[in-house]
Amino acid sequence: MSDDTIRLVTIGRILRRRWRLLAILALLGALVGYGTSVLFPPRYTASASVLLPGQWEDRELLTQAEIAASSAVVDRAAAALGWTGVSGSDLLGRVSASATDGNIIKISGTADTPERAQRLSDQVAQQFVTFAARIAGDSTDPGAVTGPGALRQQVAETNQRITDLANAADPGQTVESVQARTELEKLRTGLADAMKKLDKADPAANKAGMVVMGPAARPTSQAPPTRMQLIGAGALLFILLAVIGHLVAARMNRRLRSEPEIAAALGSVLLGSVDVPGERHAHRPKGRGARAWIRRLLGVDTRWDTPTPQTSGDEAGRRIRYRRVCAHLRDQLPDSQRLLVIVPDGDEIARQAAEQLVAEADAGPSPSSSSRGYPKLRVVGVSVSQPIVPDRETESGALVVLSAGSWTAEELAGIAEACADGRHEVVGIVIGGPVLARPARSAEQPPDGGALTLAARGHAWGGSV
Repeated sequence: MSDDTIRLVTIGRILRRRWRLLAILALLGALVGYGTSVLFPPRYTASASVLLPGQWEDRELLTQAEIAASSAVVDRAAAALGWTGVSGSDLLGRVSASATDGNIIKISGTADTPERAQRLSDQVAQQFVTFAARIAGDSTDPGAVTGPGALRQQVAETNQRITDLANAADPGQTVESVQARTELEKLRTGLADAMKKLDKADPAANKAGMVVMGPAARPTSQAPPTRMQLIGAGALLFILLAVIGHLVAARMNRRLRSEPEIAAALGSVLLGSVDVPGERHAHRPKGRGARAWIRRLLGVDTRWDTPTPQTSGDEAGRRIRYRRVCAHLRDQLPDSQRLLVIVPDGDEIARQAAEQLVAEADAGPSPSSSSRGYPKLRVVGVSVSQPIVPDRETESGALVVLSAGSWTAEELAGIAEACADGRHEVVGIVIGGPVLARPARSAEQPPDGGALTLAARGHAWGGSV
C-alpha cells in the first residue's frame, strides 16, 4: 500500500488525466438520475398558515405543531377530502407542520399536482383549527361541550336556579325569608367571582380563536428533489465515486518506485538511470481490437499516477548516461562480449531505453582498441505473467531494463527466477524514465557550451567515459 499523502495535486492529476472517463461517467450518472426522476413522479408542496392569538411559549407552539401533523387531524382531513384510494395513513407522510415566529403554525401538504397540494394544506389547516377549538372547549356544537365550556354552562344553569328559588321564597319580611334571599345572593356572588377567577386562570380563554391566514398559495414549481437536481446529483455522485476509486487504487498500488526496492526484488545492482525522450502521450501501449480502442477512447490506456515528465537536457547529455551504463558493464565483465537485455512486455519506456542502449553499445569503441569495446547486447522481451528467458548460449549474463513504478515485487522476482532457470546471472539493472525532449535548435542558433562537439566526438572517446 502506498503511503503517499492524498493532496489536492493528486485530485487535479486525476481530473486532468482521466477527464474523458469522468465525462462519460458523469453522463452515465446523469442518465441514472433522469431514470430515477421518471420512476418517482413529481411532487408539489403548498403551505397554509394558522395564527395562534395570545401569549404562547415555545414548547406550547411545538406541541401545537405536533397536533397539526398528527393522525387525529390528518384522518379528519382525509375524510373531508374524499380522495379515492387515499387514506389518512397515506397522507400522514405528506403533511408536516412547523412553528414559526409570530405564533404562526405553518402547515405544508405535498401531492402529485399543484391543485391537490393546495387543497390538502387548506383542509389540514381547517381541521387543525376545529380540532384545537374542541380541545379548548370553544366549539359551538352542544354535543361537544366539554371542559371549561361545560362548567360555564352548569354555572349559568345554577344562577338561573338561584333566581327561581329567590322568586319562590316567602315575599314577606320575615326573618327566615330575608335570610334565605341573602344566602342565595351570596351564593350567586360567589359563583360569579369563581368564574371570573377561572377565566383569568384558564389559558384557553386567552388562546382560543385560531385563525387560518387565507388559503394556501398554489405551487408553481416542483418540490425538491426536482428532475434537474436528480440529474445533477447522479452526475456528481458518479464523478465522486470514480475519484474515490482512483484514490483507493493508488493507495493499494504495490508497484515498486524506488531504486533500492527494484534492485532488492531482482537481486542485483543498479547500473544507472537513463532518459527516454518523447511527447507527453508518446508512451502509450500498442494494442489492437475493440478493447484497446475503448481504453484509448476513455484515456485509461496510460497510468494517471505517474509524475509529469520533466524537460530533459540535450541529446548529448542523454547519450552520456547510456555510455556510462555501457562502461559499467564493460568494467564489471571485462572478459564478456555478449549480454542478454531483458525487457518486460508492455513496458514501452524500457523497450526504447534498451534499443538506445544497444545502439550506443554498437557505436562504442572496437574490441581491439586500447579501451576495449562494449559488450554486445541482444534485446529479449519477457512476459511478466509467464516469464520465460532463452537458455544461455554465448551470453555471459542478463541485463534487466525497466521503468520505475510499473511492476510489483512479485513480478520482478518472477523475472529473476526465469533468468536463473535459463542459467543467466542478472549482472545489473537499468531504469528508464520518460522525459520531454527540448525543441530542436534552429540552424542559426549556436549550441550551449560545446555540446555539439561532444556529440560529434562520441565515437572517438566515448568508451572511456
